Amino acid sequence: MSSTPTPKKNFDLAILKRVLSFARPYRSRFYISIAFAIVLAAFTPVRPYLIQLTVNKYISNHWANALINITIIQILFLLLETWLRFYFSYITSWLGQAVVKDMRVTVYEKVLHLNLRQFDRTPIGTLTTRTVDDIERINDIFAEGLIPILADLLSIICVLGYMIWVDWRLTLICLIPFPLLILGTYYFKESVNKSFHRVRNAVSSLNAFVQEHLTGMQIVQAFAREKKEFEKFDEINKEHRNANIKAIFAYSVFFPLVEIILATSIGLIVWFGSKEAVEAGTITAFILCLNLLFRPLRIIADKFNVLQMGIISSERVFKVLDNEDFLPPSPETAYKPKKVKGKIEFDRVWFGYVKDQPVLKDVSFIAQPGETVAIVGHTGSGKTTIISLLNRLYQINSGQILIDDVSVDQWDTETLRKNIGVVLQDVFLFAGTVMDNVTLRNTDISREKVEEAAKLIDMHEFIMRLPGGYDYNVMERGATLSLGQRQLLSFIRALLYNPSILILDEATSSVDTESEQKIQKAIDTLISNRTSIIIAHRLSTIQRADKIIVLDKGEIKEIGSHTELLQKGGFYAKLHQMQFEKKAHTIHVNAQ
Repeated sequence: MSSTPTPKKNFDLAILKRVLSFARPYRSRFYISIAFAIVLAAFTPVRPYLIQLTVNKYISNHWANALINITIIQILFLLLETWLRFYFSYITSWLGQAVVKDMRVTVYEKVLHLNLRQFDRTPIGTLTTRTVDDIERINDIFAEGLIPILADLLSIICVLGYMIWVDWRLTLICLIPFPLLILGTYYFKESVNKSFHRVRNAVSSLNAFVQEHLTGMQIVQAFAREKKEFEKFDEINKEHRNANIKAIFAYSVFFPLVEIILATSIGLIVWFGSKEAVEAGTITAFILCLNLLFRPLRIIADKFNVLQMGIISSERVFKVLDNEDFLPPSPETAYKPKKVKGKIEFDRVWFGYVKDQPVLKDVSFIAQPGETVAIVGHTGSGKTTIISLLNRLYQINSGQILIDDVSVDQWDTETLRKNIGVVLQDVFLFAGTVMDNVTLRNTDISREKVEEAAKLIDMHEFIMRLPGGYDYNVMERGATLSLGQRQLLSFIRALLYNPSILILDEATSSVDTESEQKIQKAIDTLISNRTSIIIAHRLSTIQRADKIIVLDKGEIKEIGSHTELLQKGGFYAKLHQMQFEKKAHTIHVNAQ
């Protein structure tokens, strides 16, 4: 666990202003809520005044008819005030939810365009917390924080003004215990604020831990790590519990303290009133005023903490929005050709996921339109990195990548990626139907096209045998399908988009021999007149490639055809010899 950062003593006004900027489209409701806060504050001392008037004038003089009338007025006023408070609460909550909705859309849009390196560095659970939970806390700035605090402060001012107007001496007497209340409120605010800050950090850690371990549950169970991982979770959860308990302790001390101070103030009112012969109606009104003072004071510190936690959550959310490591939207002038020829050129490309640790070093090669280029090399040599850069999933450190002699930085990103079909080794399927996954919910792709693509690689019959056929739910991450079946579905996905450039990253590594033959047949059809980049460990699958690039530790060692590279007797020849010997040994063992 990382140490909990010390919270700021005062919330950042610049952040608050930025949050309020999201309320700009709803400024009319914002101003209405402010107006309601002012009206409700002005209404606050009216009831004590009516009570004072009733007791001092109508009850003491036994004016029965007037007493009935003033009682009716009080009931009507109470109904009006109740309606105003209801609408005030509703409009502030509505405003908060509207801002939350807009902000969540803005954050998710930003997350969608972050460079992949951000997902490499940031736990998914943390981003989930920022997008869902932290933004939800921003609702409290409007519903329970800023505007309600303003309403409470105005109410306190109006009530104090009324009390001083009625009897300034009695006001000073009953306010004698107030310094204790102010001191207790300050310590309560500070204690709860620190606890809430710890709670938010603990929630983020919990989300990140649970997200990661639910995703990797197969590994946890396969290596019998349940007990150890549970102990880690229990430790994080204890931190969450302790932070909450500390906040609960502060509440448990503060609220009884407020009640004691209130009782003391009431006692001082009764004592002074009996000593100075203050009218009964005035004493009654003052007791009501004290309750109206203590009610907002009792919760204003809590509301301030809610406001401050909303600001802290906002700061975290704005860190996501201010992240500069993202792919900006393509301008209108970006390159959008109607037809892509498929020429690929890497010109002295350097790239590293971490600064000063290059994965690709001065890589240069050209793939002509319609050529099939294979990339081979040991694990970690940079093969998959090349295709990630081609798709602009990462920004290169130096050099240039061109498609059809135009730098990928000048291409319209959507046009570029639509013309590059990718079949990855690690296939990801979303929760949904087969149809949803192969079309990625693109309504322009008809079922007939999907079936035609499925038939091309002999997957149609298999899909039709599933319950519901193309409407079969593959569950999250394709849990109900084998690894080979998931890879075949991803191949259909690539076929449907009819790309000008096809990338196969170990596309046959997870399928059996029969499935591989099906895919190989489809590949032969698909790569015809189309630029293709094939990454493979099994050299037998790339022998017919027009060009083979041999990578080692991020550097190109050799380029040539299968026959040319074998004749050189270099790096590729050694790889080929190692695989051939391994295959021969396996056949020999199986024969025995």
